Amino acid sequence: MSDVTKIVSDIKNGNIKPIYFLMGEEPYYIDKISEFIQDNILSEEEKGFNQMVLYGRDVAIEEISDHAKRFPMMAERQVVIVKEAQDLSRSIEKLVSYVDNPQPSTVLVICYKYKTIDRRKKLYKAIQKNGLIYESKKLYENQVAEWIRRVLSGKNYKIDTKASLMLVEFLGNDLSKINNELDKLMLILPLNSTITPKDIEENIGISKDYNNFELRKAIGERNVFKVNSIINYFAQNPKANPMVMTISLLNSFFTQLLIFHSLKDTSKNNVARALKVNPYFVSDYSTAAKNYPMRKVSQVIALLREADVKSKGVGANALSSRDLLKELMFKIIH
Repeated sequence: MSDVTKIVSDIKNGNIKPIYFLMGEEPYYIDKISEFIQDNILSEEEKGFNQMVLYGRDVAIEEISDHAKRFPMMAERQVVIVKEAQDLSRSIEKLVSYVDNPQPSTVLVICYKYKTIDRRKKLYKAIQKNGLIYESKKLYENQVAEWIRRVLSGKNYKIDTKASLMLVEFLGNDLSKINNELDKLMLILPLNSTITPKDIEENIGISKDYNNFELRKAIGERNVFKVNSIINYFAQNPKANPMVMTISLLNSFFTQLLIFHSLKDTSKNNVARALKVNPYFVSDYSTAAKNYPMRKVSQVIALLREADVKSKGVGANALSSRDLLKELMFKIIH
């Protein structure tokens, strides 16, 4: 995020590169940087003749070079933005002839999502010399809650820890989807509000009481009543709570629990680092470790693998997802 801030700051201060090559697995920041350039380098009057948006599936490298070599009309610069440039991955190296000698009055922005170019080849080295390369990397899920907090803080909002973790559990590390949901909440809630689990439930549709986050906690506590309540809710809402997702998350939880059992230092910060989880969750692992010794954890992981196979129709004997889940929960807790 600091790299993005620096790019934006440099552009605001007039330090504008002739080429911005934005690449990587996380499309959110690629979109944000290209949108900032699209909105801020040229005035509204200049954009009509001097700003062009192209799409990788519709153009060839030679066409991009031709557009970039043009001179601006009645303006200091022109802006050429190529979106979905990853569609040009087979021919992208041909861009090196332009990059070696870019037009100084053109700002060429290449949005190369979900991929990176080969650092050993000429194009990468040429862009490093004459432009700017930004790689947008995926955040780990244990980093997303802090990202949510920072984004909201910059817009004068706060968020309850559990609320942010609900978003992460439901949306994973897809920053664009999370940002869209945050935008919805900020339209509804007044400035300086703290977003709560209730706000998430009422406006996004994620139950604050019946979700995989709460199921995992209830299993760790061996709270039979709560576990049964949650899986009954899941059975009534199968599309929102697919069994494959539940099994995957529980498998991750018990795999991490194996690591927890191997730790000599079980202080909060050390556990969070070792398991790569938010410190908020550490107490869940401490409780679960007391209820599930290492041998039982190993048995549970085997049960989860068996259930995963059955959920895909192998040896399930026509059991419904609800019955499979109930059987699994019984075997885990007892």
